[in-house]
Amino acid sequence: MTSFPPCSVNMAACRFRAVLCRILNPFRRSADGRRFWAAQLRRPPGGAADSPAWVNRHEPAPGGRCFLWTAVALSLFSRSDDLAAETQKDEMILLLKRAKLSMYRGQLQEASGFLHRAVVLAHQTNDRQGIIYTYSLMANLAYIQGELDNAEKLFKAAMSFMLSGGTPEDDNAVIEMSLKLATIYAEQNRAELAEHGFRFCTESLEAKLKQQKEEPAEERTEELEALRKETHLLLGLCLDSRARYRASTLRLNQARQDYQEALSICRQEQGDAHPQTLVLMSDLATVLDLQGHHDEALTLIQQAVDLSRSVGHPDQHVLLGNLAGILLHAGHLEDSVRFYKEALGLARQSGDQEAVGQILEGLTEVKKRRNQEEDKKAAQN
Repeated sequence: MTSFPPCSVNMAACRFRAVLCRILNPFRRSADGRRFWAAQLRRPPGGAADSPAWVNRHEPAPGGRCFLWTAVALSLFSRSDDLAAETQKDEMILLLKRAKLSMYRGQLQEASGFLHRAVVLAHQTNDRQGIIYTYSLMANLAYIQGELDNAEKLFKAAMSFMLSGGTPEDDNAVIEMSLKLATIYAEQNRAELAEHGFRFCTESLEAKLKQQKEEPAEERTEELEALRKETHLLLGLCLDSRARYRASTLRLNQARQDYQEALSICRQEQGDAHPQTLVLMSDLATVLDLQGHHDEALTLIQQAVDLSRSVGHPDQHVLLGNLAGILLHAGHLEDSVRFYKEALGLARQSGDQEAVGQILEGLTEVKKRRNQEEDKKAAQN
């Protein structure tokens, strides 16, 4: 979300909270899979069609008894190996759950330890999906800790496993990781890589949406509709991320266009009063304000604030702070102070210390502007 002080955009703000329909859960157990393996263990070696002669006799054929005991021994060892692998997978799942809980609680060192143990188990069991999932969590953790180089390597490793396993390059999961890489490049000021990454993501998603739109109506199942919505929301996420990057580099016309498209997508898929719709309205209003379109910005941010009051937006203090900042830039100092003070109270109630600091800076700016106006009047008199 945008920040409160004039002429700045907070890149660490609220991300696009689109609820993607894809839930990548590589650890879901399949009943069909269990039945398949149980059937394989019950079958004689080689299968029914080409079973050795002893299978259909009361007594084994010459040499068959030795073969039978060998087969039983191999079967026992196989079961033992399967059980060991299953135990390792269960342990891996538990470690991943603990890692995610530790990340949620802000216990990042503990989370790192759990993830490093989990990735060893994933490799030991040759669980490709487990490796991908664990690398992704490790990459996200590195990103949170500001270890951008490490995060880049881990995201690339996860993508490499996905692509080598046959996942298409335009799969939404691959595009989502590509977007994270583009965001890392943006924060590292690697402009060419960042632009290439954002362009790959948006163009790939736009092509998929066009293809999905051309499918006959009678073939559009619920699953395909869910995929369409997921893809559309992911495009909104890409546009929002690129807009923040472009705003940070003061390419305001491009940022404005991206925000407008992201806002349109969010309204279509999640509604006018969805929390992220209001975030995008606020971000777009800030860009308009930076361009000097104060009246247009005020109209938009006021709509966002009014809707936030009606739905109880969790970041209402941020929206109010942005409204106060735009009022300040438009010269409405008294209204600016009123909304800054309301925002300050809500920010303190929510424990958002970063927002408190930004609001106080805004109030300081209002005071400075007042003093300038008073000095100007005094000089004229």
